[in-house]
Amino acid sequence: MSASYQTCQNARAAAEACAGHIVTVLEAALACQELATLAVSGGTSPRWMFERLGASDLPWNRTHLFFVDERVVPPSDPASNFKLANEHLILPARVPQSSVHRAEGELDPQAAVQRYADDIRRFFGLNQGDLPRFDVVHRGMGPDGHTASLFPGDPLIEDRQGIAAATFAAQFRQWRVTLLPGVLVAAKHTVFLVTGDDKKEALRAVIQGEYDPMKYPAQIATRPGHDVVWFLDQAAAALIEQ
Repeated sequence: MSASYQTCQNARAAAEACAGHIVTVLEAALACQELATLAVSGGTSPRWMFERLGASDLPWNRTHLFFVDERVVPPSDPASNFKLANEHLILPARVPQSSVHRAEGELDPQAAVQRYADDIRRFFGLNQGDLPRFDVVHRGMGPDGHTASLFPGDPLIEDRQGIAAATFAAQFRQWRVTLLPGVLVAAKHTVFLVTGDDKKEALRAVIQGEYDPMKYPAQIATRPGHDVVWFLDQAAAALIEQ
């Protein structure tokens, strides 16, 4: 297994291509298992991806939706990752409430982490110390090379045992809940959606530079042995040597 790249003309095309790929992978999973799992990220670029997913024929009663990370805000807050997914995927597609597993950002950060990790353990039937294996994990990347809510220099980047943790994003003055690297590494399939001119320098370093996830957390689970597909727009991919 290795990484592959798809460069699209613009951000919308990249997001829709990413959604189409996710649907293909999940349909293949559902052909040989009863339930499929998808963990999604927030930010601004996934909106078109969510809309495309919502217009698909995925059986959402058999497809369970999780979140890679969440801001510690109420679900009605504009900063909430759940709010974006709810408005552009969950409500339009009538995803059953039983298929949605959110990190409860309205709680205290540590309480939100505990509730979310417990929910994941129950769903996957995990024993203590086990990690979930999501069928698909969708990730983004920030201009600084962060992914999920794992930012450069965060000691959590070295945590391969835990499921989730609370972290304080100092640059945003905001607490967040994030899945941890062990879970990202364990994913059966990873898709990245990265768009925008402000990402091009970090993207080149992440894809073609030396492996240093403490400096570029987006490198987690991207090296040989991992099934990874990158969906990029031309602006983000401008410095990538094809």
